[in-house]
Amino acid sequence: MAKVPPPRFVIVQQQPDKRPYIWSAVGVAWSLSLVAAWFWSQSLAAPRLPKLVAELDTTQRELRDRQNQLDRLAQREATLQRSDQISRAANKQVQGSLAQRDAEISDLRADIAFYERLVGATAPAKGLNVHSVEFQPETGGTWRYQIVLTQNLNRGAVSNGGLQFQVEGVRGGKLASIGWDELHQKPKAPIQDYSFRYFQQLGGSVMLPAGFTPQRVRVSLRGENAAIEQHFAWKSGVTVTGET
Repeated sequence: MAKVPPPRFVIVQQQPDKRPYIWSAVGVAWSLSLVAAWFWSQSLAAPRLPKLVAELDTTQRELRDRQNQLDRLAQREATLQRSDQISRAANKQVQGSLAQRDAEISDLRADIAFYERLVGATAPAKGLNVHSVEFQPETGGTWRYQIVLTQNLNRGAVSNGGLQFQVEGVRGGKLASIGWDELHQKPKAPIQDYSFRYFQQLGGSVMLPAGFTPQRVRVSLRGENAAIEQHFAWKSGVTVTGET
């Protein structure tokens, strides 16, 4: 029997590459370690976690309550500020009204005192009356007059009407009367109105003609239920000089 020579080629079965399996095993082990670490940390924190959650909820509720309280306080402050502004404005208006009333009362007291000096406490009651007439010279040749009217017969009643006067005297050695229009140097000069309860002071300026010496004044009052004429001496007694 002949000897068979050995084969030149040998078939060897190749072993599979185990490195991917190794790396996969390592990855799975690492993931498992992370999961285990998470559960471990959770197990450590778990005893305090519910308490922390409760404290967080309580803190959030308190924060909301504080915010609501702050909002209410802010609204109340705004309301109080507006109310204070309104109160200040009203108080200022009241103070102004009181000051005005005080001024009016002061004027009334002064008027009453003046009126009492005019008529006197024991003077008999009179109706519409010309209490006094005065003339004072002014620069420019005019005369400033002041006429005081009174009435104390019907207290509280208002006397209404018009006033005019004429000045009687001497001019060129003859008696002369200077009327209302000539005194004002205008034709149809309007009369001077009066309206009062107890007294009234009327004033104005007139011009006397040159060379005229005033001696007395005749005052005429025309009202709703009164027609009065009263004569008064010219108090200054000054002769008006000038060209004739």
